[in-house]
Amino acid sequence: MTRLILAILLTACAWAQGGKPSPEVWIAPPGVDNGRSLRAMFEHPDEWAATRAVTDVLFYTDLNFNKQFSDEELRVWFPRMREWNLKLGMEVGAIKEWSPEGAKTFAKEKPMWERIERLGGRIHAIAMDEPLVCAQRLKKTDEFAVEETANYIEAVRRAYPRILIGDIETYPSIPVERHYWWIEALNKRLSERKVRGLDFYRLDVNWVVFSFQNRGNWQEVRKLEQYCRGKNLAFSLIYWAAGYPAFQKKGWAADDTWYSGIMQQGYDYALLGGQPDQYVIESWVGAPSRALPETGEFTFTRSVLDFVRKFVKPAH
Repeated sequence: MTRLILAILLTACAWAQGGKPSPEVWIAPPGVDNGRSLRAMFEHPDEWAATRAVTDVLFYTDLNFNKQFSDEELRVWFPRMREWNLKLGMEVGAIKEWSPEGAKTFAKEKPMWERIERLGGRIHAIAMDEPLVCAQRLKKTDEFAVEETANYIEAVRRAYPRILIGDIETYPSIPVERHYWWIEALNKRLSERKVRGLDFYRLDVNWVVFSFQNRGNWQEVRKLEQYCRGKNLAFSLIYWAAGYPAFQKKGWAADDTWYSGIMQQGYDYALLGGQPDQYVIESWVGAPSRALPETGEFTFTRSVLDFVRKFVKPAH
């Protein structure tokens, strides 16, 4: 708790001095093929040493940690993360089809988290996987979405007060004005309960529809970034190859599709002056097919390394 308070104070000081903390880099390799990419990264650490040096948080779902890796593997791997100065982030449920009620969702997830920490993992942060989107999909009311997400956050805060909590939501399927409402409504409800609000807000942008369907634009994303900054809420942006699924259906997708996609997103958002507090390079499309080596063409770690060197600049 003391460390968390100190971190919050240091962050507040940086903002008060007219600047902002240097951005973080989060990476989430493909979770397909029984965790083949993440397993390779732990088994061959020499093949991504430079990428680790520019990475702050290694990010994976709690469900995949539970399903894909044995106690013996994780007991060896988690201490290595501390040696590498990598923090552990997890994507988690809050409102889901398999558990719509927030407190019950956490009760189902907690044994997985306890296993991770028992095996040497120290959970730094969690990102809720689209509770507003999921509530809409379940045809629940806005009040339900706010209340059950607040229930989830309160349960996590009570059990893990040191963990940072963020929310992932989609754009432009959720209009930008609704993002403003959602952040305000959720943090207001948490404040009423005397529970700390969100630590970061993460946007999953389907940017390929900007051109193909004339929906959404990077200017609105930039405005949301500025809104979050005005609320002292860290703005987090996922970088991914949004065109990959459509190209895959046409038989055009390959590992270079992933690489060129995240680079295109990097250029597009940087041209507007966009600079998230968290750059999240995350693949759920099954690509690239190889995580290593970072010196290879179009591997996951190579894409991270090239992206960070080009687009992620330290704060001044």
